[in-house]
Amino acid sequence: MCGRYALYGPVSRLSEAFEAAPEGFAFEPRWNAAPMQWLPVVRQRPNGERVIQLLRWGLVPSWAKDEAIATKLINARGESVAEKPSFRAAFRRRRCLVPANGFYEWQPLGDRQGGGKQPFYIHPVGGEFFALAGLWERWTRPGDGEAIDTFTIVTTEANAAMRPLHDRMPVILAPGDWWAWLNGATAADQVQALLRPCPEAALAAYPVSTAVGNVRNDAPALIQPVWDRLRKRKIKHVKPVAVVATV
Repeated sequence: MCGRYALYGPVSRLSEAFEAAPEGFAFEPRWNAAPMQWLPVVRQRPNGERVIQLLRWGLVPSWAKDEAIATKLINARGESVAEKPSFRAAFRRRRCLVPANGFYEWQPLGDRQGGGKQPFYIHPVGGEFFALAGLWERWTRPGDGEAIDTFTIVTTEANAAMRPLHDRMPVILAPGDWWAWLNGATAADQVQALLRPCPEAALAAYPVSTAVGNVRNDAPALIQPVWDRLRKRKIKHVKPVAVVATV
């Protein structure tokens, strides 16, 4: 799954990287983006124009009676996204890109390693942003009629590099696939083919502070490596992602 990520690149770089115009928002850097927060998402208009807009993380299907369902729909499994009622309409017509500088995953530790879970920060190799595959929906709140746009992140099976951390990972789209994903006219089988693990060499990872587990913590220190801390705890057998980078 994907339950936390970081997006701290300035809006100007975000706009340049995704060839999209920011629309009607001011965005503060997030080192601990979490569900139910309003976050930048790239959408494409029918004329091909890309825009960056704030949507709330946690999908609310248009037919939902209660927006509380959003907390259960922060991720969509790529294997069933075309059939599952919560996602199938969005998968056909409302696909988006979720920009991220990196995302977090937690690796369970055995008893000999002190137990608990060790968070890792996964970031792109040779690039500034990931483009995570997303879906969006518009839900109208009963009573006041307010329209709320929400999104979910599509996941797939983990590649060999991510598997030591988790059996799932977000779908990371290569720039050459962005148009096909965003274009509502793309054939269904072509879109489905994009829901695959990214190449292992595209990822790098390192351990970070457990402070990221608290959503109230949101600062640059969260993405700093903590190799020394692991050594002090005498954790010798933590297997990080295959390609490891330090900052």
